[in-house]
Amino acid sequence: MDGDQELFYPHVAAFVEDRLVYLYSRRLGQQFVWCPEWYRHAEALSRLDSIWRAWEHLRLDPATGMSVWWRDHADPHMMALLDPDGPFAACRSAHTDYPIPPLPVEEPPSGLFFDQRQPNLRGI
Repeated sequence: MDGDQELFYPHVAAFVEDRLVYLYSRRLGQQFVWCPEWYRHAEALSRLDSIWRAWEHLRLDPATGMSVWWRDHADPHMMALLDPDGPFAACRSAHTDYPIPPLPVEEPPSGLFFDQRQPNLRGI
């Protein structure tokens, strides 16, 4: 966002509590799952923060800003979050701490990746 533009909401929690939960009123049950403690789920926190930041930027576009926000940001992220197999899957009646283990990974072979933060290695 441009440094001259002030945020409407001070943080993602205010956005979720004041706006998003009203925009996404849904009957919950087998089809949709929401966790009132959404901030305890890393994926949800990241996705909702992304939705909020996109909203803050696009709200200032009077032509297509909100349409772009719904199409490109809100709907894809919310469908992933509300999916029955999404990050809230085990929170059907109450929040469950880390009910699903993270995706399995194996350490890649040494030397396969390099620290791309090093300017001399990126050709800069």
